[in-house]
Formats: sequence, structure tokens, C-alpha cells
Amino acid sequence: MPPGSDSEELAIPLSAEEAGVTRRRVVTGRVRVSTITKTRDEQIDELLTSEQAEIERVPVRQLVDAVPEIRQEGDTTVIPVIEEVLIVERRLFLKEEVRIRRVTTTTRHQETVTLREQDAAITRSTEDLR
Repeated sequence: MPPGSDSEELAIPLSAEEAGVTRRRVVTGRVRVSTITKTRDEQIDELLTSEQAEIERVPVRQLVDAVPEIRQEGDTTVIPVIEEVLIVERRLFLKEEVRIRRVTTTTRHQETVTLREQDAAITRSTEDLR
């Protein structure tokens, strides 16, 4: 029939196919990871520095008019020690000086230490696991 006519149209049903997708997990092999710890001895050779104080008491036995200041003589610190003595008059008497000198020594230190190290071993298995 020509288009635009009022007669009934005939509809023919068609069949349609649809595709469906599903997923499933299939084990095809396994992987095993294990760690291996190794030890090795290593020699340490370093210089160690230590510092000590040598103390020397030096008798001075000298009259002074004022308290002397703490002073530095090279690498030695001089600390005056004062005592009052009774004469006919009171005077300051330098009894002694304490001298502190720093002494630095360097010694070689050697020691064997054990160090640990790990590697990973990977094993693959492809045998049928179904």
C-alpha cells in the first residue's frame, strides 16, 4: 500500500539473539616465594678517638692581692686555688693551681661482625591443578 493511506499496517515479529559473557577463574599454576638468609663475616677497621683529662696539682705558695682569674695556657686550663692565711694582716695566698690538660689519643679498632642478607627464591609450578 502506498504510504499515507489509513489502512492497517502489518507488523511481523523478528527474533533477536543476544550474547552473554561469563567469567571464571582457572588455576594454571602456582608460585612459591621463600627467603634464604645468608651470613657473612666482615672486618671493620676504623680509627677511634678518645679524650682524657690529665690533672696536675702545682704548689705555688705565693701571696697575692686579688683572686687570679681562671686562664688558658695552650691546651691547659689553669684554675687557681685560694686560701686565706692569718698573718698579722689578712692577705690572699695562692696555695696551688690545678692544671687540666686535654690529651687526645687515636687507636685502631678491629672487630669481625656477622652481617645477614636475604635473597628471594621463586619456584613456578605449571602442573595441572584441576
